[in-house]
Amino acid sequence: MTHILVVEDEVRIAAFVKKGLVSNGFTISVAGNSEEASAISLDGQIDLMILDLGIPGRDGLELLEDLRGQGFLAPIIILTARDDIQDKISGFERGADDYMTKPFRFEELLVRVRARLRTVVTAAHESQSNMLAVGPLVLDLRTRRLQVEGQIIDLSAREFTLAETFLRHPNQVMSREQLLDTVWGYDYAPGSNIVDVYVGYLRKKFGDGLIETVRGMGYRLRP
Repeated sequence: MTHILVVEDEVRIAAFVKKGLVSNGFTISVAGNSEEASAISLDGQIDLMILDLGIPGRDGLELLEDLRGQGFLAPIIILTARDDIQDKISGFERGADDYMTKPFRFEELLVRVRARLRTVVTAAHESQSNMLAVGPLVLDLRTRRLQVEGQIIDLSAREFTLAETFLRHPNQVMSREQLLDTVWGYDYAPGSNIVDVYVGYLRKKFGDGLIETVRGMGYRLRP
């Protein structure tokens, strides 16, 4: 269940926000000052924060900057009575994802909370869709780097395309003709042993035994 931290020292407002969010299916924690907020935030269990700037202890903007500096990545929505444009600019510059001023309507806050959480889910999905993982192999399609049991391995352009082809078709026999067409297209000489050469390169980088020769047919990635 999604866990939201409400950082608010006004008990009435904190209770109002908590009640509304709980009724919409969220798990809520409340912190009344910056020290409590920092301790709860950094335990790694918070999915979103609603932050008042005028809290006891450190100013909310200072807390925001400190949390981002310590690697707190969850969305932060500022909910404050400060409506000065400079405060808004400072909030976004220090890492806020959204900014609302008091007085506010709960319905609008709820919409913004859900929008920020959708953004997080979408980003996570996109990150996963840019990775191919088979056994001990993880191929990052953005950086074009290979990880073998956590160790980063650089690949040439041809090695990357060949590796991607194998990881997209695990346990499937790929003929030399298929690999030539996919990786080299028309940019190769008939009768060339270029596939065998590059499979040899990948075998060294993948580790022994992962790419199997299927006699008379081609190659197969067997994690």
